[in-house]
Formats: sequence, structure tokens, C-alpha cells
Amino acid sequence: MKAFVYHGPEKMSLEMVSKPIIQQPTDAIVKVTTSTICGTDKHIRHGGLPEVEPGRIIGHEFCGIVEEVGSSVTRFKPGDRVAVSCVTQCMECFYCRRGIYSQCENGSWIFGYMIDGCQADYVRVPYADSGMHLIPNDLEDEDVLFVGDILSTGYFGAESGKIQPGDTIAVFGSGPVGMCAMATARLWGPSRIVAVDIDDSRLEFALKHGWADVGLNPNKVDVVQELRDMTDGRGADVTIEANGFEPTFKGAINSVRPSGTVSIIGVFEKPQIVEMNKLWIKNITIRMGLLNANRIPELIKLIRAGKINMRPLITHTLPLTKVAEAYDIFEERRDNAIKVVLKADA
Repeated sequence: MKAFVYHGPEKMSLEMVSKPIIQQPTDAIVKVTTSTICGTDKHIRHGGLPEVEPGRIIGHEFCGIVEEVGSSVTRFKPGDRVAVSCVTQCMECFYCRRGIYSQCENGSWIFGYMIDGCQADYVRVPYADSGMHLIPNDLEDEDVLFVGDILSTGYFGAESGKIQPGDTIAVFGSGPVGMCAMATARLWGPSRIVAVDIDDSRLEFALKHGWADVGLNPNKVDVVQELRDMTDGRGADVTIEANGFEPTFKGAINSVRPSGTVSIIGVFEKPQIVEMNKLWIKNITIRMGLLNANRIPELIKLIRAGKINMRPLITHTLPLTKVAEAYDIFEERRDNAIKVVLKADA
């Protein structure tokens, strides 16, 4: 089968490799119909996650058709259309029993990281009964494609913020994850969602689709002061960091009001400084982590009901055979690229 394989920093190629097989009775083999390139894949491409071994097939956000199931899989059968969680959940370990699926001792985020991923014709899905989700017949892959990763990540960021009705929310980073955080933050009834980014086109996109109410460019305005001006001098009730870089990290912390919450969902490659000498007296809460991906069924219901629609994030669609070009489009933001989708060959 075809697969996009990592061989070290800046060394990735489309190759012919062996088709995966059932290794455990809880496995399923899925024919990948639609996948995407994520920001984390970009980190891997440039060596930002050195624990990824050469020879690894990349990718973790996808939909497909079940081709084969192990003897212990009871919820799915060949032919089922499924969206797959990027967080593998064994449902039996110390963390899974406590609902902390992101730290599953037998899984967590492993696709395209610790095991072979989805930028391929086929993928092996461990613990298939807990990691796969049926796609309703009236929805297409593109409708639910993001539930397995970025939409669940955005939801996790909003949920971790402990948003209250009427709050002012500021999201630092208007990439795909940031926009998913904005869209899901709406579910808690904030009065105002503020998108913060240095790319005006991203701000305009978030405003156009109703995910944000206000857009602020740090290169043009003092974001901290603007947020204070909106909130009687206090600052945002909740800030969500969705980028993984120092400017957005500092912005999120500096912009939150005393006793507010900073929710961090960006992927960081470098250490960050937390100025405790200034922060200890503000009583702020800083929450962070990897998504639990425990609300995928609910997100699919919300999509089906028309309450959430992240399909506009898809700006480019290419066949798997052009995956290398797709990476370049994604990284270079050609033609204002946001999410680049890979489709199985006809």
C-alpha cells in the first residue's frame, strides 16, 4: 500500500509498504478514505518531536471504512464508516478508569507518533471499540473529519477554561485548533469571543464564519489593553493558548484577569518562562494538556444538528499521491491554506 513515511527531519516520502494486519483481538483494520495534515505533523517533519522513529507512517486525523476486525471487537463490522479518535483508549488502565484517556498507559496519542498513522491507504486501529465512531449516513467524511483531533482539542481547551455564561474569551492563535476552540466555546454562552493572531486573513476568516466576534492583531494593537478596555479594566475571563509559541503563551497569561483561567492546548517545542513573581498574587488558574477525546459522540450529534460546522476550514483537497505537495501548501499557507485534506485514490 501507499504511505507517507518519516525518515528523519526534513526526510519524508511516499512509499510502498506492507498493509497492516490485526495484531491484537481488539484491533481493526481501516481503509482510510479521508485524512488531514495537522500542525503536529509539521512539528514531526522538522524534527520537533525527536521520539518519532525513522520508518514511521505519519498522520492521526482521519475517517475510513472498516475492512477487518479482531475477534474481540463487538461494536463494528466490515463496511462501517468511522471517524477515529487520535487518542487511543484501552478503557482498563489506571488513567482510563478515571476518565483521563489522554494518559492511557496502553495508548494515548500514538497514531503517527508511536505507531503507524493514517496518511496511508490502510491503518491499524488498536482498541477499536473505544476509538472508532460510526459516521451517520447523512454526513460525509468532511463533516466529521475533525472530531478525532482538532475539534476535540478545541473543545478540551474551552472545557478546561471553565467558561461561564457572559464571559469574555480570548483565543491566542487563529489556526485550525484555535478556530475549533472558538466554535466550541460558544457552547458555554460567552458574551464575546476574541480571536488574536498576527495574520489578518485568519482573523477575517474567524469573523466571517461567526466563530469570533472581535479580531485583534498584536502587531497593530495592544491586545492586553484592548481586552481590558472591553471588560471594565479587568482582562479576559478565560484565555486559550492554541499556538505553542512564546508570544501566544505570554499573551494568554498577560491578558487574563485576576482569578481567571488560562487554558493551554498549543504544542510546544521549547521551554517557556512563567513569571511567578508577578503571577502568584493574581490567583489565576493555568490548565494544560492533551485532549481526552471523550466527547466525540456529542460533537457528531452537534454537527448533525447544525450546531457546529467546521467544514469551512477545508481550503485544499488533494489525493494521497500528492501528499508531499500538500505538506508544502499547508506549511507555506499557499492561497490562504488552513486545512489540507488528503483523499484516497479512486
